[in-house]
Amino acid sequence: MTQSTASNPALLDPGLGDCQELILLPPTDPSAEVMEIPDYKLVYVNGACPRNYRVYRVDSMIGVVFQHITHWSNAVDNIRYAEALDAAVGLDEFLKVARVSRTAIEQPPTEEELLDKEFDSLTNDEWERLKRYVPQAKDLVAA
Repeated sequence: MTQSTASNPALLDPGLGDCQELILLPPTDPSAEVMEIPDYKLVYVNGACPRNYRVYRVDSMIGVVFQHITHWSNAVDNIRYAEALDAAVGLDEFLKVARVSRTAIEQPPTEEELLDKEFDSLTNDEWERLKRYVPQAKDLVAA
């Protein structure tokens, strides 16, 4: 067992004894089956039909794509793609839209939440909100 394997037990097969082996190889592992396509790395996980691949953009995993006999698909839509790149881009684009829509519906942080942020990370608008904020007496605690 290598040093990196021993230090990351989450990557080990939960079997007993000395027969432990990696079940989720990172894209940098020399034993990993990696398919490199422009801007993405696909790392084979398992399966015969479909074959399952984890999709990495830079060093972050963004999701999973599947290689069927006649097409590719991803884990977020019901579209059949002709190429692995198209399935990976479709996955990436879906996630970008999901992040934007989730951010658009999120409420701004409360003043209490702003007080928990590092001062250097506050925006001018957040500083202005905090200047106007008057905590309720019931919220004050003697130190």
